[in-house]
Amino acid sequence: MKSFEHGYVQDTLVSHSLLKAIHALGRFQGRQALYLEQFPEVLETLRRVAMVQSAESSNRIEGITVSPDRLEPLITRKTRPKDRSEQEVAGYRDVLSDIHTHHGSMQLSTKLIHDWHRTMLRHTEVKGGAWKEKDNAIFEVRPDGKRVVRFRPVSALATAEYMERLVGLFQEALDEGQVEPLLLIATFVLDFECVHPFMDGNGRIGRLLALLLLYQGDYEVGRYISLERIVEESKETYYEALHKSSQGWHEARHDLRPWWNYFLGMLTAAYKDFEARVGSLTSARGAKREMVENAILRFPGRFRFGDLQRTCPGVSYPTLRRALSDLRRKGKLRCLGMGRDAQWERIGSDNR
Repeated sequence: MKSFEHGYVQDTLVSHSLLKAIHALGRFQGRQALYLEQFPEVLETLRRVAMVQSAESSNRIEGITVSPDRLEPLITRKTRPKDRSEQEVAGYRDVLSDIHTHHGSMQLSTKLIHDWHRTMLRHTEVKGGAWKEKDNAIFEVRPDGKRVVRFRPVSALATAEYMERLVGLFQEALDEGQVEPLLLIATFVLDFECVHPFMDGNGRIGRLLALLLLYQGDYEVGRYISLERIVEESKETYYEALHKSSQGWHEARHDLRPWWNYFLGMLTAAYKDFEARVGSLTSARGAKREMVENAILRFPGRFRFGDLQRTCPGVSYPTLRRALSDLRRKGKLRCLGMGRDAQWERIGSDNR
């Protein structure tokens, strides 16, 4: 909550590179709607892969591993967890699936966070869903094996109050609209980790909160590209950014920018990966033709060639013409005129 008090977020200076990252993410966000409409089959493939990778990576960051041959059956619920590691992964899967399915109706609250924690641990013998009952600390293990404290979170006694204030102040800041929402989301995750409200599972819950809030900010890439995988692949930078931005947090003298830079960089990497994977999958033989045919079949009864071009940018003129000819030959379309401005009509559909 420290970052949201007394205008702290608003008064933090933003660099030109951070502004450029925000603008770039806005462009990615604008293009995502096009992909969501045009490539449903490709996106379903990406979704299945991302689900497995997210559950695997977020747990592996915390040292929880599952055998590769057990992982996919566990995520797809084709098998039951047989040990503590598999139980932890199954619980994360359950929360992750719920976010993907119901994010639009979820309201951020301390109750929601409690429920997630309880769900994440429900396959284990550990009872989740309650704030920590004793003080905890974030440790670093040095090369010589010595454990040193990197950060002391909020005390157990103060946790409930801090979490209520954090959720309330975050929502107020969003409603006021004075700060870029991406920065508010990143800041909320940082403050959550600084409070560290649970004895176990704080990192995983923090990453799930990031996914939910990005969803609700209309950044949907986490459904198709595992944000947790990107975090795992940059784990050292992730922890270092959290460490730098948490120093001085209790005194409200911390620097939000290292964490902001990391968070936006992680999201940018996800969108670049998303677009590269969509491009790779749709360039396969026949994929563009299939995409064009799917677009045609989703049109209302009548349309023009120009409508098809606008719906399928990047697809060549000959490919578009061949798709129209194939559907006409199959008896699914008829042409109602001559030339490029002629109307086409889906046979068997209502004329509009």
